Amino acid sequence: MTGKVWTGLLFAALLLPTLAATAAESWPEFRGPFGNGMVDAPDAAAPTALPVTWSETENVLWKTEIPHKGWSTPVVLNGQVWLTTATPEGHDYFALCVDAETGAVLFNERLFHSDNPEPLGNEVNCYASPTPAIEPGRVYLHFGSYGTACLDTATFAVLWKREDLPCRHFRGPGSSAILFENLLILTFDGADVQYTAALDKATGATVWRTDRSTKWKDLDDQGRPQREGDFRKSFCTPLVFDAAGRKQLVTTSSYAVFSYDARTGEELWTIDHTAYSPAPRPVFADGLVYVATGRGKSSLLAVRPDGAGDVTGSHIAWELSGKAVPLEPSPILHEGLLYLLSNEGVVTCLEAATGAEVWTGRVGGGYMASPILANGLIYCSSTQGRTTVIKAGRAFEKIAENRLDEGFMASPAVAGNALFLRTKTHLYRIGG
Repeated sequence: MTGKVWTGLLFAALLLPTLAATAAESWPEFRGPFGNGMVDAPDAAAPTALPVTWSETENVLWKTEIPHKGWSTPVVLNGQVWLTTATPEGHDYFALCVDAETGAVLFNERLFHSDNPEPLGNEVNCYASPTPAIEPGRVYLHFGSYGTACLDTATFAVLWKREDLPCRHFRGPGSSAILFENLLILTFDGADVQYTAALDKATGATVWRTDRSTKWKDLDDQGRPQREGDFRKSFCTPLVFDAAGRKQLVTTSSYAVFSYDARTGEELWTIDHTAYSPAPRPVFADGLVYVATGRGKSSLLAVRPDGAGDVTGSHIAWELSGKAVPLEPSPILHEGLLYLLSNEGVVTCLEAATGAEVWTGRVGGGYMASPILANGLIYCSSTQGRTTVIKAGRAFEKIAENRLDEGFMASPAVAGNALFLRTKTHLYRIGG
């Protein structure tokens, strides 16, 4: 299938001016070039101006139908938009490449097949939720234990594949692949095994693997994991950052947060918690890393990442519990303020240093996708197909509401001054 491409007229008065010299030119992984939902670096000379208003008939440069089912965020580089999809029952797994200028499907091929995929057991996840990672010349497509592949972006040739990394996802895969130096880092937190693996991105060979050292809290009277290990899953994508003189890789798993040396996999520190199935990606700034712990007794922890060993009792700077803590959407951290978008559509703004509440505001709807921030504006895309744009700052201010025909599970992507929005059925280019 090549998809159906709809191209609409763009009205110059509705488009934002092009800032090619300052705009983010690529979206290489889940949550963008910095892994935190920020379109621009804090010291950017001029912020990226994205469209603020659109609809099915306004500001849509093109609209392309995407076959099958997938929640992965698009990644964008050098005029290509890559995403993954899979058949609803999980038998076949595909990579798609779309021309960023025209919306034409350039590549749509099956990479993996599973004779007996495990049923998802829910209507929330699918078999193509992990976001790819891209760099010049190569794209990395990841479907959890169902397979990982590296493709040449010029020829579309498969350079290597791995189908031997075990994990019983139980509810489907969710953690995305990330690139760090010469490594492709993969997260496997399943019902049976829980570990992080780093592959040589050139060959696919395993460089290191570190199993979780979790103190499990889900054992029944016979000492067995409850619900077949359902409480041991995680859908978190880790974050790499510099702290305490090391490249730390921090990931949130069920019942624990872990920091590893990103180059070697050595466990640096850990924090125990009481929640399970976390999904939000951590964010880091000004000496604190912020992690949302998941379902059950969910909380947001602000952690000083300069400890060693079990730092549960010593390195939590502050903690927030309750309905404000997101279960899926990842936080936004900007100019000393931390923004939390709950699954129920409530945005909470906190002082990042202390956790003190600044304001709360309702954007409405349900949310699985993570927000992004550009030019002082936060974009929140709902499962009902509405993207609400709010102003970042010390007062809640709604700027615009924009509707498309289908809902969002995938998070937005940006390249140049264009938004790339993936709904449940289509990929859109908005503006730019």
